[in-house]
Amino acid sequence: MTIHPDIQILLDNTFSKFGGVLEQHDFDPRLIEIGKVTYVGRSHARVSGLPNVQSEELLQFPNHVLGLALNLDPDEVGVVLLDPSDQLTAGDEVRRTHRLLDVPVGESLIGRVIDPVGRPLDGHGPVSAAERRPYERDPASITDRSPVTVPLQTGLKVIDALIPIGRGQRELILGDRQTGKTAIAIDTILNQKNKDVICIYCAIGQRNTAVAKVIDDLRKHGALDYTAVVVAESDAPPGLQFVAPYAATTLGEYFMDRGQDVLVVYDDLTSHARSYRELSLLLRRPPGREAFPGDIFYLHSRLLERSTHLHERLGGGSLTALPVAETEAQNLSAYIPTNLISITDGQIYLSPQLFQKGILPAVDVGRSVSRVGGKTQLPAYRAVAGDLRLSYSQFEELETFSRFSSRLDEETLATLERGRRVREIFKQPQYQTLSVPQQISVLVAMAAGVFDESDLKHIRTLEEFIAPILETDFPHLSEAILEGKKLTDDDQQAIVEAAQKQVSQFTQDQA
Repeated sequence: MTIHPDIQILLDNTFSKFGGVLEQHDFDPRLIEIGKVTYVGRSHARVSGLPNVQSEELLQFPNHVLGLALNLDPDEVGVVLLDPSDQLTAGDEVRRTHRLLDVPVGESLIGRVIDPVGRPLDGHGPVSAAERRPYERDPASITDRSPVTVPLQTGLKVIDALIPIGRGQRELILGDRQTGKTAIAIDTILNQKNKDVICIYCAIGQRNTAVAKVIDDLRKHGALDYTAVVVAESDAPPGLQFVAPYAATTLGEYFMDRGQDVLVVYDDLTSHARSYRELSLLLRRPPGREAFPGDIFYLHSRLLERSTHLHERLGGGSLTALPVAETEAQNLSAYIPTNLISITDGQIYLSPQLFQKGILPAVDVGRSVSRVGGKTQLPAYRAVAGDLRLSYSQFEELETFSRFSSRLDEETLATLERGRRVREIFKQPQYQTLSVPQQISVLVAMAAGVFDESDLKHIRTLEEFIAPILETDFPHLSEAILEGKKLTDDDQQAIVEAAQKQVSQFTQDQA
């Protein structure tokens, strides 16, 4: 049987290419280490037969279940599972991956809701990532850091004026349950719109309904255009809750390394500490104070130490951390709160008493502090808020003691009346953040006593009239404030006169 010449040429070329591929192929045999599961718990497993496994190495179980090797004992390895253990049984094979847990990073994750491993939770299809990075990384060295000098505006008057936060700072949000901690964090994210700040919200151990509400709020206000959400809800394996804040930080570092400013909210690190305590006790690690393991402080310090402002030669990016922590019965001296207070650069404490009185946000000015933010605050704030913190704290103490006296002198009465109006000004509904010029307009008017003769019930309405003054009547001054210029006495006087006109007009309309 003869073969057509064209077919013969095709066969010769094909076999020639096959021969070339075989000659170039370099067979590289590799040793595959396979261990055996000896025990499976709800959130952890014990594995034997992997003598060379390394700490925090990613292990592969059947049915695509992942685990982290945390305990390296002589005869077995304690593994934290990152997936439900329902389909695992003793005797299953487990393989080394020879790599640390890594997470996807990149611009494509903005607007997405993912779990700490990078799997999508929003039903919008698979996640396409620019690259993958390890969930743990050494923080920037001292020489690679720059001072924190640029403010991160929250849009909340009481914080921006009295407890300012800088880009690259770590500010703890602290308080009992249901006092508005998450509300402050969400308002801060909403206020970053059009400010070139990438936001990452990390939910750790939160109820599904609470997380869904936060995502819905972000979507309604257009914040998902610059926000990524990392979720390890309350019914997720503790191992997934353990790696969640590290995964969120790795995602934030990707943008920071590119010279961008990033805000990461950890909601909350108390749940994170509890998940790590659960894992540690299950792995038979010795319990310490309140049954937490001895390295719980190092756990959070190595996380928050990654927040910084990078040197200009590295792009000048920043990563600001807003960790949230829960107190029980206002106990600030509990183990986890004191740990986090000592790690962070200040704390915003929310008082349940203020919350119950309807003073929202319920920020306790006397117990809140920013150890960095004063250097980042715009000069216009310093002109009006310099003595405000001290006088407001004194008012709160004076108000407490005045309840026990029926006869007060005129000076004390005037101080109380001014303090009540200051407190009324600091009230701010959720989702109604104010720009810097709007805040300065109100604060200048308040410092000058414009509200002193007005009824308390009219303060909120008057504020709405006075807030736009700088942006509408003095646009050049508004731009100067944002550029970091100081307010002169003449500038303040012009704002006060404009505010007084608004108050007079309002009073006439009421009459």
